[in-house]
Amino acid sequence: MRRSPETLAALRDALAGWYHARRRHLPWREDPTPYRVWVSEIMLQQTQVATVLPYFDRFVTAFPDVASLAAADEQDVLAMWSGLGYYRRARHLHEAARQVVAEHGGAVPSDPATLLGLKGVGRYTAAAIASIAFGVPAAVLDGNVSRVLARLVAEDRPVDAPAVQRDQWELAEALLDPTAPSAHNQAMMELGALVCAPKAPDCAGCPVAAWCAAGAAGNATDYPRKAGRTKVKPVHAVCGLVERDDGALLVARRPDDVLLGGLWELPGAELAHARAKRREAVAAAFGARLDLAVEVGGHLGTVEHVFTHRKLTLDVYRVRGPLSEAPRPRWYTDVAWLDPAEPDAVPLSKLTRKVLAVAARTRAGGEA
Repeated sequence: MRRSPETLAALRDALAGWYHARRRHLPWREDPTPYRVWVSEIMLQQTQVATVLPYFDRFVTAFPDVASLAAADEQDVLAMWSGLGYYRRARHLHEAARQVVAEHGGAVPSDPATLLGLKGVGRYTAAAIASIAFGVPAAVLDGNVSRVLARLVAEDRPVDAPAVQRDQWELAEALLDPTAPSAHNQAMMELGALVCAPKAPDCAGCPVAAWCAAGAAGNATDYPRKAGRTKVKPVHAVCGLVERDDGALLVARRPDDVLLGGLWELPGAELAHARAKRREAVAAAFGARLDLAVEVGGHLGTVEHVFTHRKLTLDVYRVRGPLSEAPRPRWYTDVAWLDPAEPDAVPLSKLTRKVLAVAARTRAGGEA
């Protein structure tokens, strides 16, 4: 694509006109304070807008500014994030809020280089906050923008290669409208989300079709090209449902330094291999992780859940044990009794919510 001043001006104008006419009305756009933009950008990492919307409203209601987030307990932050996934984002956001209070007087920095010093803020997020909230001319490059750029120039190389990433950043910076960086960056992201979609791009409705090499060739879906992806590893696990007479369920908090760290679950463990004996594994997990000798009963159901590089198959069993004794966590960091009618009392992962849904459907009717 030619980068003459005339070409760049025409492309920017076409993109801006389309964005102002077609953009979605999102809460962080309607009130783009630095804090709200920052929270939205962290939530939107690897997560669709439709999924983020209810979580965003709930989160900023609970923590309306940097100071309230910084002062919050981590478990309360995780509870507000519960179900959104990728919980490291919440921890980093919480830690970064404390950085902002301690190092910047509670004001979110406007300089991209300073923003990069905050926990969990990378080059894209720093540029997004600086440009959208402060009007700083900093280009962004996320998955949507990368796809748009790859199609504009018909990039034959894998876009996840470091050299191509550098070239894409350079192209994003060349295309950026320095007079309206907020609208331009959001327009590029919106274009990738609404028009230049991965599998069915609307080339006929694209405002920059006149400058798109892949669109002109009629092979937009051939781009972007990527290097071979990491295979998803199958993983098997078990957990046990312990129910008190009043219906409360025994849950345990995972250590902070493991996958889904700090979140609560029905006690259990991963299996060494797919052929391991499930009931024995449940009993062993309760002994090793909670110092409880239990009797494992019927199979309540199976839950499947996909992480980034892991596909988990989790078998759920009814468990009976000495409920008069308070469990003494060993591997787990804490234990509690959870009222199934109030699942938000502690932060739960999507996986655990799936498990509770399976248990609710089956335990009333007896064991499988």
